[in-house]
Amino acid sequence: MYRMALTLIGFFSLVQIISAQKNNLNKHQYGLVDFLKEFFDVSSLPVYASNTYSAETSTYDRTGLNNDGFAGTYSFIRRNADSSLVLFDVKGSGVINRIWTPTPSDDSLDFYIDDGLKPSFTLCYRDLFSGKVYPFVAPLCANQLGGYYCYLPIPFSTSCKIIFRGKTTRFHQIGYRLYPASTAITKFKLPLVKEEQDALAKIKSVWSGFSLSVKELNPDHLKISSVNKKVTLVAGQKITVFETKQAGRIIGFDLSSSVDLEKTAKDIDLKITWDDEGTPAVYCPLADYFGYAFGKPSMKSLLAGSDGGKNYSYFPMPFDKSARIELLYRKAAGETEKAVVRVECNIFFSSQRRDIAREGKFYANWHRDNPVPFNYPYAMLDITGKGHFVGTVLQAQGLRTGMTTFFEGDDSTVVDGELRMHGTGSEDFFNGGWYALLDRWDAAMSLPLSGALEYSIPLCRTGGYRLFVTDKVSFEKSFFLSMEHGPEHNEVPSDYTSVSYYYCSKPNKQILIPSPENTKPYIPDTLMLYPQLLNVGIDGTAGIETRWAFPTNGLTFYYTITENTILRMSLRDIPAGNYRVYLDYVKSPEAAMFSLWQRQTQLTDWIHGSNSKVDRIEMQDVADLMITPLNNTLSFRFKATGKQNQFILNRIILKRQ
Repeated sequence: MYRMALTLIGFFSLVQIISAQKNNLNKHQYGLVDFLKEFFDVSSLPVYASNTYSAETSTYDRTGLNNDGFAGTYSFIRRNADSSLVLFDVKGSGVINRIWTPTPSDDSLDFYIDDGLKPSFTLCYRDLFSGKVYPFVAPLCANQLGGYYCYLPIPFSTSCKIIFRGKTTRFHQIGYRLYPASTAITKFKLPLVKEEQDALAKIKSVWSGFSLSVKELNPDHLKISSVNKKVTLVAGQKITVFETKQAGRIIGFDLSSSVDLEKTAKDIDLKITWDDEGTPAVYCPLADYFGYAFGKPSMKSLLAGSDGGKNYSYFPMPFDKSARIELLYRKAAGETEKAVVRVECNIFFSSQRRDIAREGKFYANWHRDNPVPFNYPYAMLDITGKGHFVGTVLQAQGLRTGMTTFFEGDDSTVVDGELRMHGTGSEDFFNGGWYALLDRWDAAMSLPLSGALEYSIPLCRTGGYRLFVTDKVSFEKSFFLSMEHGPEHNEVPSDYTSVSYYYCSKPNKQILIPSPENTKPYIPDTLMLYPQLLNVGIDGTAGIETRWAFPTNGLTFYYTITENTILRMSLRDIPAGNYRVYLDYVKSPEAAMFSLWQRQTQLTDWIHGSNSKVDRIEMQDVADLMITPLNNTLSFRFKATGKQNQFILNRIILKRQ
């Protein structure tokens, strides 16, 4: 009996082992290599991440105001007994796919992966982005545009917790995805094995290329065909540049012209239709689809943008029966003469059919609100169906001259009726931080997954883009993405234009169709020039101090100068035209005399800056100024004494005549 019992126990144990092995075979197995592969092989981008949970923890102000990290009120989940801060605490199998902050510190971070008692690794917060500690290295981990970002995937099997070993921290966002219980995840572990190291090296190799191609971003075994077509567009004309009646997928396409498309790309629409659907998958101006900034080429991302004279798109686009790509050259009513445009198109495609159960079709939603509704956020994308969001391009224009305070607004993402993500500021959403400050969010800069399209205080406009590749946001029923305009309550008058890229099980009708009226860029008549972002040349001696001294939403510059000092300010980015110049400056007992010049031409008499008390002069009318492409500077010249040697400048205001 004893032997029989042992035999039965052994038999049942063997059955359990075999059953467990079968269950493991049925599980989807993901590890770091799988996640890294998605950065250089984008062929899986159309594949649904079904029944996964995309979300983000962030430091946004839960009251709806603008304390999104400034005071650290909402910058942790809970404080431990030893005063350390829990920043992230999630149960289940999943992956952290993005960590962002503009305020790293030298305090350490403990990462507890599948173990609540002992950290898997500890890292200085700043070294998560510095590139000093492998594998947290460029290009996935870096800092640009004021924001520090880490895209190195950190997978976990049962849980993940991050503890900050400092007393206070400020802004951060941590994006993650949770998988169904049937998914087997191999947890993140240091040091990386060779296969993981090779995948990380492959990303650096592919991304560092001066110019990407469809072959580099797809598997070697994929057979890619191509079609080259040259067309001549006349205003009012529509031309089909590619059409097929067979199932397959477009791997990518590019458009170029021997003439400068910058002047016409806003007037030419790109229209793509799948399977004779009544709603186009893409219908938007060429300029906006390829990430132009207010009509000017600006974006050079991993999957779309402009590379020299070539505009490219490398989003994989599967379809079931047919595909058609058209170009429409719009003509306004009453418009007579318009340039003829010659365009060369290359379309790369494959006969690989769409897996209807596993893959969505590609769509791009174009939208503009001018103005954005008061007290309501700008709706970038509002769709239904099953799919995932993979990126957006936003052009943001203030309608009230001055600082770009509209960009204080937070992003908000609702997935299947649930708020999953809430950001801490518009430039933060695009992996930036701190707009209007030197070497932060202060100019256009293009990176593989994100960037700034432009930054101009005089024109009161900016814009950004961001791709969601390993962090694509999956939805089963619906998706809604919005952006506030202004720090609180959506009260800053604004004009927003966006293109949002996504994959879905069905088309969603676009609210607007491009027209000459709704695609025209807005140019303000009054331009505010803040000295903090002006390119200034100095002849003579000038000491400079900056302070947040007067209520202009910008820095006040305190110049200490000597006799005959010249401050020459470049106006190269200001549109050509005739302007009236006004000064926002400060009179004081220590102020010197000054006059305004344009090169060798004196524009004003000598102005006495001295006064018996400190007195801000907000809008002093001083001179006429004509700006041309070859004459675009403004200079201050000074007469100073030992006691009166100061000049305090808040802003220069130009009003178009």
